[in-house]
Formats: sequence, C-alpha cells, structure tokens
Amino acid sequence: MRVVVQRASSGSVSVEGAVVGSLPSPGLVVLVGVTHDDTAADAERLADKVWTLRILAGERSAADESAPVLVVSQFTLYADTRKGRRPSWNAAAPRPVSEPLVDAFVGALRTRGAHVETGIFGADMQMSLVNDGPVTLLLDSAG
Repeated sequence: MRVVVQRASSGSVSVEGAVVGSLPSPGLVVLVGVTHDDTAADAERLADKVWTLRILAGERSAADESAPVLVVSQFTLYADTRKGRRPSWNAAAPRPVSEPLVDAFVGALRTRGAHVETGIFGADMQMSLVNDGPVTLLLDSAG
C-alpha cells in the first residue's frame, strides 16, 4: 500500500462538478494506492502512521490538532514507467481487492477519531489542493 500525504491549507474533490469531499479546515490530503498483496493490517498500520505523523505546524500531528483528512483512492501510485512511454498498471490491485482496503484505511482513521472525507472510488475525480509548506511525503507498507 502506498500513500502520499500532503499537508494542506485547503483541499476538495469533485465528481461531475459536485464537491463530494473537502477539508473543512487545514489538514491532510492523502492519496491511497493498493497493490495485490496488501492486507487490512497494512491499511491499519499506515492509517496510524498518517494520523500520528508530526508534520503540522509546531511538529504536531493530525491527531494532536484533530485536523481533518481528505482521502482519495489513487491506483496510479503503482504506475510502472520503466519501459516506453505508456505506464503499466499491472502492480495496482483490481477493484475487488483495492476498494475494501481503501475503506479499511478510512475506517482505521475514523476509529482513531479523525474527521475523514473521501472521493468516490473509481470515479473520474477533479482535485483542488493548496499544499501548505509545501509538505508532501510518500509512505509505503513495503518499506
């Protein structure tokens, strides 16, 4: 499982022109990608890491600040671009594997007390984001 975590002063995701998820105040925007061998334990571990990362002002975490989190599924985090110009998506897990794990990640954040908003899995989404800092981190359950 891969997640890109961005500290954001604002962020939203829209589908067909309608906002489906947004940060009600400064917080984190998290893009989540799933590969074939990911597990619910990976989702749980990464959710805990994201929630407690000390990347907000004053080296505080989203947990410390009760900062909101906007989570968007992002299969393209597993793009393989080593050959040619057309990315391969073979490392990205199919929907029956990935959707429940993205849901598990969101559920794990909510269990920890996070206010979480999301995009719509598999939809053509448009994102708006003001990255604060900028601060962007890549976390991977494989390492």
